[in-house]
Amino acid sequence: MSEKAGEVGPPEEVRYPYHSLEDFLIAKMLTVDAEVDDGWNARYPVKGREIEASILFADITGFSARTADLDPTETLTFVNHFFTWISAEALRGRPGIVDKYIGDEIMVVFSREFGSEDPFVDAVRTARWMGESDVFAFLPHVGIASGRVIVGYVGTPLKYSCSVYGAPVALAARCAGVKPTGEGFVSSYMTFPAEEWGERDFDEVLQPKRYREPDDSIVETPYGWELTDATSVDFKNLGETEVRQVVRRAGWIPGQSAEDRAREIAVLLAKAGRRWQPPGG
Repeated sequence: MSEKAGEVGPPEEVRYPYHSLEDFLIAKMLTVDAEVDDGWNARYPVKGREIEASILFADITGFSARTADLDPTETLTFVNHFFTWISAEALRGRPGIVDKYIGDEIMVVFSREFGSEDPFVDAVRTARWMGESDVFAFLPHVGIASGRVIVGYVGTPLKYSCSVYGAPVALAARCAGVKPTGEGFVSSYMTFPAEEWGERDFDEVLQPKRYREPDDSIVETPYGWELTDATSVDFKNLGETEVRQVVRRAGWIPGQSAEDRAREIAVLLAKAGRRWQPPGG
């Protein structure tokens, strides 16, 4: 194939984004592909690809209390609002793949094999935008952990799914449960093993926002985030782990809560004839 005018050398590789873990596995060579016996006359597959990845785990603060007075349709609306908000605001333009939604929890995977130059930094920046775009005050708990995982199929011929497994998954979930240390108001925060930050420059990872004024001057606005010192946390079944947090002191005062938004939408659905009383309701 001839080169385009002005080009020197071979063209750059075309990289397609993966929209799901299933897409990734279909497009890549597996590192394990077998069927094994469970020892009791049933067989199951072991199929997947091992990768280095960063796992972001997030859930909604006070979910049970906040949805206690919502009916089932309102609760469904509330949860889908949370997931849509993450996809529209936090993940926009970033190479993370949503692994799963579990109740009010979401797990997102970042890897060089998905297009990240630095998966950990992409996870941190995603958590940053969660905090800075949290206009409905979901106040998610965020945990991040990195390491070797496997993207694989799980299940039986009755039902298969695709997910990520490995120690970083459990560690990210544990980190999400660590509350901020120290005094003062905290609106958003993320927690991760201290060793993951390493020698990274804070201003490079969480760059201040820059705006161009009418006179072409550039103005930087403070980001309101702080990196805490390392503290030791005793994680159940995982032992003592040194963690650090990035916390945000500024926060949104929502004009409408996510709960009230869910109630409002349920009313609008009924008025539009898109919500019906269930049999016997």
